[in-house]
Amino acid sequence: MISDKIIEKTAIKTLEIECRTINDLRASINEDFIRAVKSIHACDGRLVVTGVGKSALIAQKIVSTLNSTGQPALFMHAADAVHGDLGMIAACDFVLCVSKSGETAEIKVLIPFLKNTKNKIIGMTARPDSFLGRAADFVLHTPVPEEADPNNLAPTASTAAQAAMGDALATSLLALRGFTPQDFAKFHPGGMLGKQMYLRVSDLYPHNEKPAVRKSADLHETIVEMTSKRLGCTAVVNKKGKIKGIITDGDLRRMLEKKRKGKQVKAGKIMSKKPLTIAADDLAVKALQLMRERSITQLLVTEKGRYVGVVHLHDLIREGLI
Repeated sequence: MISDKIIEKTAIKTLEIECRTINDLRASINEDFIRAVKSIHACDGRLVVTGVGKSALIAQKIVSTLNSTGQPALFMHAADAVHGDLGMIAACDFVLCVSKSGETAEIKVLIPFLKNTKNKIIGMTARPDSFLGRAADFVLHTPVPEEADPNNLAPTASTAAQAAMGDALATSLLALRGFTPQDFAKFHPGGMLGKQMYLRVSDLYPHNEKPAVRKSADLHETIVEMTSKRLGCTAVVNKKGKIKGIITDGDLRRMLEKKRKGKQVKAGKIMSKKPLTIAADDLAVKALQLMRERSITQLLVTEKGRYVGVVHLHDLIREGLI
């Protein structure tokens, strides 16, 4: 039976080898890398990324990262490319070939076609002197002194280096374009960051009831309004729909602790004056920030100074902002 010590030693050695491999890539951020980034940025087409085997899987990851950061890219398997998929490459596209050895048979078949169509070729390889390295217009050197597995065979450190170099390429393009969190949100509308950037209070409050009473409302009317609308509060408004205050469950409890007679208590006496409000057009994440700062669970929503509804903490939880 393999001992715990062997498992621990193997795992740590794997991480150490991969860390060293990635750290060695610093020397590969050279003139060729910078020229490649600038050329892709100036390109009117897309970046087609290709490879076979494990390199193909890394190529797909690179494409995903590029697209999510605003750089048009697509994946083309090198084996499928020579059997019809070459049609996806336009004349203005750049092609990034990912291959550790640079001598992959499918890449060797693909390169002459790309040369003939005059597509710019970026070679990501551990061997700049390989077939791919010599044929490429730009070389992204990903040296791999050794793989991380005990037999120095399985693609481990090499795929880690390829993925890291792909990230360096994507983030450099992102920086060159001045890509912002707002831009990122456009491509991630379903994620938390996307929602933080585009989801507004106006997207939430219309799904809720709109509790409201006048200052003259008695305790019974106030409780019925709060109970029926199920938001734990009610706005107190005037004839024009402007907010004069808010009554929460906490306000009712504090009033009852004072043992006032219900028939004699009006909403105007219970309410908290000048309640915290939020504009319908404000971002939902701002509502969350205000609730956290004040330790409250709901905000009254206004539009052009008029009360229009309530946004509740549960709305923000449902949308995944918490």
